[in-house]
Amino acid sequence: MKKVLLVEDENLIRRGLKFQMDWTAVNCVVAGEAASGQEGLEQIQNLQPDIVITDIRMPDMDGLEMLAAGQAECPFDAIIISGYSEFEYAQQAIHLGVSEYLLKPVDLNELRACLQKLVSRRQEGLANSEPSIPSITSFDPANLNNRYAATMLQYIQQHYAEHISLTDLSQELNISCTHLNAKFKGETGYTFHDFLNYYRICKAVELQKQRNYKLYEIAELVGFSDYKYFNKVYKRYVGYAPNKIFPTKK
Repeated sequence: MKKVLLVEDENLIRRGLKFQMDWTAVNCVVAGEAASGQEGLEQIQNLQPDIVITDIRMPDMDGLEMLAAGQAECPFDAIIISGYSEFEYAQQAIHLGVSEYLLKPVDLNELRACLQKLVSRRQEGLANSEPSIPSITSFDPANLNNRYAATMLQYIQQHYAEHISLTDLSQELNISCTHLNAKFKGETGYTFHDFLNYYRICKAVELQKQRNYKLYEIAELVGFSDYKYFNKVYKRYVGYAPNKIFPTKK
């Protein structure tokens, strides 16, 4: 049985999902519930769920923030349920690896189909040991509409292996960090720091495929001075520890 965590601040909706759905029919069990993003994050840390079903708009921490923080704790699939159909939310959800985006009121048949797909994919993944390897081929500064965001992306691509920060770029462009970060996230769905880490991990995977470097060497080559932190970030984006993916040089 796959463990499901329900995160929804509206008690009626949360309880309805829990008791109206035949979870065992899709090889799942509701392992926990939460009424806020912060509570949901604590449940992710404690339960290590396989699937998280969450609303977006909630008290103290929204669903997208919770998912981003939770992915650093353990790998899981996510389903968004929301009354908000704006593209901005869907775009951010896609960048966070959200599997499905369902609008309220939730159609139980749609939810059932989503769960069946996720469970099947997880079972196949475990059988074949195939992690989700991140790729950066789709990121091109020329495709970004905002010139600041394009400059930031190009800056990361050219300097990812160095010690860089948003503050450095802010001073170079003479624009506030807050303004730059907002422009970048609006275009990519990532904060500057999150994308920098994501890009570095993509480069790490490329180096692993060459099988010419030890893991600590790869960490240094892509800009991580702390190997333990490299391991944590790698697992967040790939879902597995780096030594579980490709054989590396001894």
